[in-house]
Amino acid sequence: MALLQISEPGLSPEPHARRLAVGIDLGTTHSLVATVRSGTAEVLPDESGEVLVPSVVRYRRDGAPQVGEAARAKAATDPLNTIVSVKRFMGRSAAEAALTSDAYRYRDGEGMVRIVTDSGDVSPVEVSAEILRVLHDRAREALGGEIEGAVITVPAYFDDAQRQATKDAARLAGLEVLRLINEPTAAALAYGLDSGREGVYAVYDLGGGTFDISILRLTRGVFEVVATGGDSALGGDDFDREIARWALEQAGMDAGTLEPVHWRRLLQEARRCKEALSDHDKAPFSVSLDDGQSIRLSLERATFHELTRPLLERTLGACRRALDDAGFEASDVQGVVLVGGSTRMPQVVEAVGALFGTEPLQDLDPDRVVALGAAQQANLLVGNRGDDDWLLLDVIPLSLGLETMGGLVEKLISRNSTIPVARAQEFTTYRDGQTAMAIHVLQGERELVENCRSLARFELRGIPPMAAGAARIRVTFEVDADGLLSVSACETTSGVRASVTVKPSYGLEDEEIARMLESAFATAADDMRARALREQQVEADRLLEALQAALSEDGDLLEADERAALDAECARLRSERDRGDVETLRDRIESLSRASEPFAARRMDRSVALALSGKSVDDL
Repeated sequence: MALLQISEPGLSPEPHARRLAVGIDLGTTHSLVATVRSGTAEVLPDESGEVLVPSVVRYRRDGAPQVGEAARAKAATDPLNTIVSVKRFMGRSAAEAALTSDAYRYRDGEGMVRIVTDSGDVSPVEVSAEILRVLHDRAREALGGEIEGAVITVPAYFDDAQRQATKDAARLAGLEVLRLINEPTAAALAYGLDSGREGVYAVYDLGGGTFDISILRLTRGVFEVVATGGDSALGGDDFDREIARWALEQAGMDAGTLEPVHWRRLLQEARRCKEALSDHDKAPFSVSLDDGQSIRLSLERATFHELTRPLLERTLGACRRALDDAGFEASDVQGVVLVGGSTRMPQVVEAVGALFGTEPLQDLDPDRVVALGAAQQANLLVGNRGDDDWLLLDVIPLSLGLETMGGLVEKLISRNSTIPVARAQEFTTYRDGQTAMAIHVLQGERELVENCRSLARFELRGIPPMAAGAARIRVTFEVDADGLLSVSACETTSGVRASVTVKPSYGLEDEEIARMLESAFATAADDMRARALREQQVEADRLLEALQAALSEDGDLLEADERAALDAECARLRSERDRGDVETLRDRIESLSRASEPFAARRMDRSVALALSGKSVDDL
């Protein structure tokens, strides 16, 4: 006999209902949204069937902002109010934004650049939110309900501030962010689930404004990112600029004299010409300027390849470094996934295939693959379980650490560590009676504070007064699944603690991260020598400070000639401290230590005598 299940009105269970979730690729040039329906990831189109939304927002004096194709159509005629490639400005100051592009008017805001338009000034977060709002509306209309969560992709090299800015933009657009994942990881996810492949794979992601390379190991549903790399703000936009500069040179015109509107028009034609060369051996380049000048040229594919060869070689150099970091040879890679519209260029496909010795995988549309992978992750995180479950193991792009005495960096989490991750290490006080400690959080690969990027500062107060070296301060770094960092410090005997969630004012730029890595590789030997010198200088300061305190307290234990000899050793150590010779400084430290040993023995004898004074053998 079947049982009848009775529920309150409106609360009957729906065993086959699925929660609505989306994956969003917030790109430099184009953005798109995808979801999983009937077990298959698909990109959602607009009412006219277009899936790509140009990442362009135009602000008008009257009326709501224009987003997408309507805005891009006005980019050449209204360049100051039409924001393109806003992703490059995320987490940057006005000065940094001006170095990236001089096409806009900037001012500094609270923590991030603001772009001045006719309708007021806006931040990159607000511009990105307009794009995300269009994608959000498209998803609600296509799926017929409220979206419960979204996975948004970011470049692997986005730092804490840039990731936080992306989450803020999503919140402004009314989206609940389930997780941020790296774009190459999302692409590998789409390929891994689609084809069931296992082994070592490379993801070569050349988008409009950024380049990432990731080496991943796929094993039984576990997607492990072994290493990531990239190059300085390098993307399809840079290929466009090379064509535009070539055209100006051929026409005998100076780029410095062009109005922003003319330069934008040249870049638009350069992009069209670049795309045409993917299918043809030559393409026309034709631009008319408002001052009556015009440029009429024909660009051959071979010439284009030669113009952009240095850009392509920079991406290949980053690939080689990522392979070295992962401990693999190119021959160990079973397949290479191409991501981003710029990988449609024939020279890219050819060069990547030659480097890895295998034909790049092109089963999925490189413009769509990131969004498809993000949609699959969103579907899993929102609770829609299917036949395929998996685990993502992503990594952080740069090492995280803190400042120690002498301006040295102690790394707690090394770059390419799998996230989420937590690391803890104990530190101690430098001076007697020290009751506070300043915690300075840093990011970078160099050995000295001055060569790394400052992320945050906070203080641990209330440490019980103790002798130098007696306190135990445990500092913990935690990086969550979105790549966001929090730091805490606790004095273990008293339980006093302090913490900070790292939200730096200005984020690291893609090119700054690349420069930091390249600088770390190029200067590794010099850095180690500098670190060794700084460590010896700290040891010299500690010894001199301790000896001076002892002489002030028990100097009467020394004869005049002994005191003079000890003072002379101290003077020699001080004079050697700043000369920069590590070995000589180490010898001076050892010499002073030996010279002070008799004095230390007498102090110990006096301390023991004082401790025993007035006590009988029975008491002891």
